[in-house]
Amino acid sequence: MKKILLTGFEPFLSFKTNPTMEIAHNLNKNTVNDYEIVSRILTVDFSKSGKQMIEAIDEVEPDVVVALGLAGDRKHMTPERIAINCNDGPEDNEGHKPNGEKIIEDGPDGYFSTLPIKDIVENIKSHGLPASISNTAGTYLCNNVMYHALHHSETNGYNYRAGFIHMPPSHDIALKQPQLSSWSQDDLEQAVWLALEKL
Repeated sequence: MKKILLTGFEPFLSFKTNPTMEIAHNLNKNTVNDYEIVSRILTVDFSKSGKQMIEAIDEVEPDVVVALGLAGDRKHMTPERIAINCNDGPEDNEGHKPNGEKIIEDGPDGYFSTLPIKDIVENIKSHGLPASISNTAGTYLCNNVMYHALHHSETNGYNYRAGFIHMPPSHDIALKQPQLSSWSQDDLEQAVWLALEKL
């Protein structure tokens, strides 16, 4: 059976929970269409997360890689169009704060997602949930792992497709940070499932 590697992240910054972690756990070992879902949780650590992504790819040997991330300011489910070769942003969970350095020193400036992002958006929207394509994955760990996954495929002759989906906060997060828009955890998980249906 074909495989989807689905990754989530641990909690980070002011977010004491991370809905991507719960979704990855819940969908692990499920089957969608002809794919088995195999989930992994990545650390929020610039020195480790990219390596963890590559190790998971080499272990699972997936046909598709879908990385999930929390974006506190998002209101839609947002598949990312591109990852850029840059680490920047706030401190990670180990206290490291990057300053615009390259992810891969000799790597290209960016990689486009190889997921069917338009189809993903349309399928989520057709079920009454907001979705749109995002043209920036930022420069934090989400961008980092998306870049690593695509670079690993490009430079090692793999033929898996890969990309990243950012999601809004869950209600649990918004209860502690009421300035944020939020979705129910069930709706977030449904939207991820709808995305996986289009792979």
